[in-house]
This record gives sequence, structure tokens and C-alpha cells, in this order.
Amino acid sequence: MKIGNNIPGFDISAKGLSIQRKKMNLIAENIANADTVRTADGQPYKRKYLTVVQKNDLFPALNLNSQNTIRLITTNENQISNPSTTLNVNGQNNDGIASYESVDNSKGEVVYDPNNVNANKDGYVQTSNVNIITEMVDMIAASRSYEANLTALNSSKQIVKDSLDI
Repeated sequence: MKIGNNIPGFDISAKGLSIQRKKMNLIAENIANADTVRTADGQPYKRKYLTVVQKNDLFPALNLNSQNTIRLITTNENQISNPSTTLNVNGQNNDGIASYESVDNSKGEVVYDPNNVNANKDGYVQTSNVNIITEMVDMIAASRSYEANLTALNSSKQIVKDSLDI
């Protein structure tokens, strides 16, 4: 999600909001499917979680586009052997982070329920590996992170508004 080209605080907060929203959606899906013992593939539902990684190893805090270069500036010419070097950052992604869904492949509980249509020959049913308590704790943490990003976005907005009043 891109909000403003000249104010990176907006983009950082917006990306944080987007990630926390995705995380809350996955948690809600996990809670909704916590009792699902058979999915379309015949297996119990597997817990999903969001993995967030840094894509831009070069300058993760900078919001750079493909035309930008960084010139190394020094106060003493002996600091760097070639102070006129420019660093080209072509091909770097603007947001610097990526998120993707992962699946927890751990086994769920095995429950004795011989009357269940999904029971094996011994009467045991493999259940989902979703723990409602863990999901609720994760939901609260994601909600608090969402609120923190929203507060940061509102602070950035207030700073811009106050600077326009000058």
C-alpha cells in the first residue's frame, strides 16, 4: 500500500497496517477452522501463519525507487579510497519487506471418537493443530500492533498538518 511519495512515515505505517491486517485475517481463518478434521485434501486443517522477511538487505530503512543512486560523501578524503563512488540501487524494492503465508505442519491431537465418520479403523480421529488460546493471544498482539501503526500514522499526519500551518 503506497500513500505518499514524499513522506516515508506514511508508507511505513501503511505497510505495518497491511501486514497486521493480513495476520489478523489468517488468525480468524485459523479460529474458524479449528474444528475442521477433514479438508478437501482429506487431511485435518493445518494452522496458517504469516512470515515477514526483509527483502532489501542493502538499505532497508530507505524508500528508494529504481532511479535513485546514493553518493558517498565524506568530510575527509582519506576516509574512503574513492569518495566520488555512487552506489546504484536499481532493482531494489520500495517497501523493503515481504510477507507470505506459511503452514504449520505439526500434528494435531488424536482423539478417540469411533462414531466419527473420519475415524480410522481403531476409532481415532486426527484433529486440527490450531490452538484457540494461542490464536487469541496472537490476535491480541496483532491488534495492538495495528493500533501502534495507526497511532504512528496519525502522528505523521499531525506533523505534516502542523508543518503546513507554519
